[in-house]
Amino acid sequence: MQGRDYSRRSVLAGIGGAALAGSFPLRFPRAAAPENAITRAIPGTEERLPVIGMGSWITFNVGDNEALRQDRTAVLQSFFDRGGAMVDSSPMYGSSPEVIGYALQRIENVGALFSASKVWTPLQAAGVEQMAESRDAWGLRRFDLMQVHNLLNWKGHLETLRRDKAEGRIRYIGITTSHGRRHEEMEELMRTEELDFVQFTYNVLDREAEERLLPLAADKGLAVIVNRPFRRKELFRLYQDQPLPDWAGEIDCANWAQFFLKFIVSHPAVTCTIPATSQVEHMRENMGALTGRLPDAAQRQEMARYVESL
Repeated sequence: MQGRDYSRRSVLAGIGGAALAGSFPLRFPRAAAPENAITRAIPGTEERLPVIGMGSWITFNVGDNEALRQDRTAVLQSFFDRGGAMVDSSPMYGSSPEVIGYALQRIENVGALFSASKVWTPLQAAGVEQMAESRDAWGLRRFDLMQVHNLLNWKGHLETLRRDKAEGRIRYIGITTSHGRRHEEMEELMRTEELDFVQFTYNVLDREAEERLLPLAADKGLAVIVNRPFRRKELFRLYQDQPLPDWAGEIDCANWAQFFLKFIVSHPAVTCTIPATSQVEHMRENMGALTGRLPDAAQRQEMARYVESL
C-alpha cells in the first residue's frame, strides 16, 4: 500500500498458522460504507453489501503491461474510495486475477474488499488447484465468495466448495450463468441445491429474470449478483446520444450509467450488480448509483418504457 512499509499480501502471509486454525481473521475487517451508500443484506445474515460492485472481465485483462496495471489500480482505488466492496473475477478472465492482486497491494481501503471469484474447469480435481492459484493471485488466504462459473461441472465443484466452506477457505458459495443462457438449469439448482449466492444477467432490456429467477431467489433466501448490466457497452451504444428523461433527477440519475444501474439495484431481490470499466471517470459515474433515491415499482416500469420508446 502507498505510504506504508508493508503490503497487504505480506501481512496476510504473516498471519500464519493462527489464521489457518481459524483463531485470527483471514481478511481485513470490512470498512464501513459511506453513511449514504445503498446497501443490501446478504439473506440469512446481518452482513450488508453496497449494491454497486465491480466486475473485471476484459477490463482487467492487461497482462504484464505496467502502465495499464497502474491504470487499473487507479480504477480499483476509485471504487473503494466511493464505497465499493464486491470485486468479482474468474480464471476465465485471462490475467485479471493477477492484475487485481497487483492492485490490492498498492491501494488504500482494501479492508472494504468482498472478494468473489469462480472455479471454471470441467475437472473437479483441477478445480482445487485452480482455486488455490486464484487465492495466490489475489494475495488472499480465503475468498468471501466462490462460484461455479457458468455451471461447468457444478455437481463436482459444489462438493468441493462445501468442503472448502466447512474448512474456512471460503465464506459463501454460489453458481453463475450469463448471456441469459441456461436459466432453466439454474432455476432447478436454485430449487434443489444449498447455495448462498446466484449470479445471472439482468438489465433494463434483458428482463427475463424478473419472471422466475428473481422471485425464486427472494423465496429461497439467495443473494443475487447481476452481471452484464450494460450488455457489454451495448446499452451505451444504443442510448448515449439520447436524452435522459426529464424525471431522471427524481431518482438522482445524472447520466445513463446511473439510470441503467439504478434500474437493476432497485429490484428488491437484487443484492449487487458488477459493472466493469477500465476508466476512473466511468467508475465515478457507476458509483454515483450507490447513493441517492431509488425508483419505486411504478418508476421502474416507466424507466423500461422510456428506454423501449427510444
